[in-house]
Amino acid sequence: MNMDNLTEQLERDVWIRAERDLVFRFFTDSARFAKWWGAGSTIEPQVGGKVYIRHPNGVEMSGQVLEIEGPRRIVFTYGYVSGNPIPPGGSRVTIRLEPETGGTRLRLQHEFANAAVRDNHVQGWRFQLSLFANAVADERFANSEGIADAWFAAWAIPDGAARDAAFAAIAGPGVRFQDRYSMVDGLAELSAHAGAAQRFMPGVVMKRIAPVRQCQGVVLAEWSACGPEGKEMMRGTNVFVMGPDGRIETATGLS
Repeated sequence: MNMDNLTEQLERDVWIRAERDLVFRFFTDSARFAKWWGAGSTIEPQVGGKVYIRHPNGVEMSGQVLEIEGPRRIVFTYGYVSGNPIPPGGSRVTIRLEPETGGTRLRLQHEFANAAVRDNHVQGWRFQLSLFANAVADERFANSEGIADAWFAAWAIPDGAARDAAFAAIAGPGVRFQDRYSMVDGLAELSAHAGAAQRFMPGVVMKRIAPVRQCQGVVLAEWSACGPEGKEMMRGTNVFVMGPDGRIETATGLS
């Protein structure tokens, strides 16, 4: 295949809230590859391996892996099975993954022989990489409900050491929490604040009251706080921002 005529380039960068190793698996595992392209899409993660994409609308793409260096880089050809507007082998896609604070920077370069065809793919890649980032986040933060439940439960743990351990299991060491009555930084201050809340509001228990909503590592969890006799005292929503390790980086309580 002749790649000397690929003079037109499309470039796009996106930041993903997950570790690079996990992000790269979505280019080397067919089940994950299909999650962001469409059911039936496959990839063979080796030089010369087949790349097959089947969009939900039935449009089919084909290609071949030219280079692969996990978890840093993959290069493959990209064309339409129909031959229009790009024949098989008629363009080249390069994906680079770089560690970046809080996640991974994905750098895409797609090389074309025709400027008009390149321009027609700008929105497609904007859309497709959004699907990609969400597919990665959906796997990385699949336990969002469990994390939210553990957060609310930790506020009712009376023993300080047990409470410290419970928060440490679900939140990063520099976790920040704020609501109308709180502005705390770090695990030690968070646990102490929860202990103080028990002294001033004895017997109050919080629990999640609806399925969580998660988008690219931002989690919304609705909660209810009930007194010792089970009577509801207030309701609200917590906004959790998750770290690439799956633990809470910040929490904001809205009531």
